[in-house]
Amino acid sequence: MVRDFEQYSAWRQGVVTALKNYQAWVAGASLTDAATDQRVSRTLARLADDQLSVAFVAEFSRGKSELINAIFFAEYGQRILPSAAGRTTMCPTELLWNPTLAPSIRLLPIETRADNLSTSDYREQPAAWTVLPLNLDAGAEMHEAFKQVSKTRYVPVEEAKRYGLYDEDDPDMPATLDENGWVEISLWRHAIINFPHPLLKQGLVILDTPGLNAIGTEPELTLNLIPNAHAVLFILAADTGVTKSDIEVWRNHIGAGAGRLVVLNKIDSMWDELRSEDDINAEIARQQANVAHMLSLEPRQVFPVSAQKALVGKINHDVELQARSRLHALEGALFNELIPAKKDIVRKQLMEELQALSTAQMAMLQARSRGIVEQLHELRSLRGKNQNVISHMMRRIDVEKKEFDASLFKLQATRAVFTRLSTELYTCMGMDIVRDDIELVRQEMQRSRFFTGVREAVRGYFERTRANLDAAERKTLEISEMMGVMYRRFSTEHGLTLALPMPFSLDRYRDELASIEAIYYKTFGTATLLTTSRVTLMEKFFDTIASRVRGCFRSANNDAEAWLKVIMAPLEAQIRQHKDQLKHRLGSIQRIHDATDSLEQKIDAFERSQQELEAQKTRLNELANAIGIAINAEFVALDAAA
Repeated sequence: MVRDFEQYSAWRQGVVTALKNYQAWVAGASLTDAATDQRVSRTLARLADDQLSVAFVAEFSRGKSELINAIFFAEYGQRILPSAAGRTTMCPTELLWNPTLAPSIRLLPIETRADNLSTSDYREQPAAWTVLPLNLDAGAEMHEAFKQVSKTRYVPVEEAKRYGLYDEDDPDMPATLDENGWVEISLWRHAIINFPHPLLKQGLVILDTPGLNAIGTEPELTLNLIPNAHAVLFILAADTGVTKSDIEVWRNHIGAGAGRLVVLNKIDSMWDELRSEDDINAEIARQQANVAHMLSLEPRQVFPVSAQKALVGKINHDVELQARSRLHALEGALFNELIPAKKDIVRKQLMEELQALSTAQMAMLQARSRGIVEQLHELRSLRGKNQNVISHMMRRIDVEKKEFDASLFKLQATRAVFTRLSTELYTCMGMDIVRDDIELVRQEMQRSRFFTGVREAVRGYFERTRANLDAAERKTLEISEMMGVMYRRFSTEHGLTLALPMPFSLDRYRDELASIEAIYYKTFGTATLLTTSRVTLMEKFFDTIASRVRGCFRSANNDAEAWLKVIMAPLEAQIRQHKDQLKHRLGSIQRIHDATDSLEQKIDAFERSQQELEAQKTRLNELANAIGIAINAEFVALDAAA
């Protein structure tokens, strides 16, 4: 696993190196503009932040934490995550590595559930978290610190209801109360463990989730963390089979699809010294087939394992026990699916960026080349000509320059319209309208404490949000069409080689909004209970919905702002280049007219410039090809290694 991740990281670093070489060369050759700078910078940032997330989902007592220990932490010679009978993970726990922070556990207090903020919002508020340092040289201390994720406390029912952790309409709830009538709740809402594990250093993020109750009450899991994981391992127990709550988790929160694996854990409960190995394997196969049938899967999609025996086998270097635990088959399936799926996504994005980059830079070189060809043609035509012909050519270039300057006035008028449309775009999708809309829904929720009224408020919110995105899309289309007209005009009137402005689409944000809405309706769409607890739960879901939509619109605003900055960049770059060429043409002929420069010397200089440009084209192609080779060649090596 470490080897595969290191190869993936090495491939990624190879692309970064090739991209930086390209960036440095085009800057040195004065072939860069705002659009190129932004495209390269964003691609490099995306590669630097590239992560692969794996979510482990199960009801309690399925051996989920033990499975994480067996797959990722066996080399430490002990359990890193607490694992014992009963519930050991009480809050969602992320394991990752951020080199800018010290090894630590960051814990978000459960009391934050009383506020209108999701856990994503709190990530931007460091002061809200309790931070415990990790002593990597003291295994016992570190293990004790990790026990925080299993800590609980008892609170009065009213307090639990305020956090959305007690449903008075659930007939099973009274049985959970202690002798004082208090409710046991998790001490923490979310935990982030910053740990320098080799795989985490390579960008792996592990999500350990509590059982169904936490999945149902912490919207961040349902709306964000689980759906966005690159791989989800759904863990069942061989000694319990598929329970009703297991099926609910699978159908409502996971479901079959790419990167979704089912693990049948605790097969060691079937090991029996009084039965033959063949009988035991047949029994495991029957349980495997039964699980597959219940979840509408093929038996090969269910992986029987013993996480506990695998961990013991790895720690004790017991190869036979490791083989009997069957963990290697699961590990192979996980990483053979996780890494190729992720790199295919990254590869596609990179190839699209490379195509756009090389096209833009080659267009600038072509424009320069065309300018030199025109000047050479003019200069060669002057051979043997008298001063009157040269004067006539000077006047013709001067007319060209005036016509071009007149076109620039039209461009200024277009800029004024562009500014107005840009302002109108932000009135449709700016963060102010997002904030006001969220506040409106919260006010409607306060006025209507009934479930149907609250649901109607959220439904209206989604409608308004979609309408805002649609209006913004119309504005971006209007801007694109206007700039397209301007690009075509300059291309036609002045012979500039201009590709149409790069398109802009809000489709990805519309899709993200649709996925959030789909999860919301899946959770609440068919419910009819008019209960206070359901209203409280929906309000908590809306907090996370609002956070997701805020993040969605923030990204859309950033993309729109970046697009508006660069949409004119190719046109402006070619305008500057064309103005310089006209100026140089006029100056060259003026000097020849005044006999201050030799005509032949000037022709020689332009011919040398033409040769340099051809060399630049060759070098540009070489650098672009180097990026393509870095993207593709290492993929072949990785696939062969897998």
